[in-house]
Amino acid sequence: MTYRCLLPMVLLLCFSTTALSGSYSLLRFQQRWSTVVSQKLLGQLPATPQHCLEARMDFQVPEEMNQAQQFRKEDAILVIYEMLQQIFNILIRDFSSTGWSETIIEDLLVELYGQMNRLQPIQKEIMQKKNFTMGDTTVLRLKKYYLNLMYYLKSKEYNRCAWTVVQMQLLRNFSFLKSLTTYLRD
Repeated sequence: MTYRCLLPMVLLLCFSTTALSGSYSLLRFQQRWSTVVSQKLLGQLPATPQHCLEARMDFQVPEEMNQAQQFRKEDAILVIYEMLQQIFNILIRDFSSTGWSETIIEDLLVELYGQMNRLQPIQKEIMQKKNFTMGDTTVLRLKKYYLNLMYYLKSKEYNRCAWTVVQMQLLRNFSFLKSLTTYLRD
């Protein structure tokens, strides 16, 4: 896969991003917008072939993902950051068997990187202060969940059906990210 456009965009994001730890409202707006854009990009990839329905699996989504209202903003930031990082790591895998557009994947990776870049200063600050209640245990459960997704892809040799199943999981993840973003308030 070629990432010829990715590096300049990533560098631009790095230099144009400011620390937002003082304004969660601005962060909430930016993250929500970026999450919607990411979800649309992922949704633009080819639809699910019917024969892939038998490849579906239950990946044991962490319970907390269904209960966003329990997160404080510090916990939400830790979880959002981890999810974005893990989604990014999945999407840089070999998807050549899917017929997916490299341009869409590159745009999606840039969008994810931008979101992580905006969150990173606050995430580091929270981790240093240990100002979280349940974010650390949720992050561990999320890591296991995403590891299962990666193992699944690898076990299926990154075939089209496996990617379709993972794509559906990631679309669900973006819905959860949108609801989590609601809790980023000043």
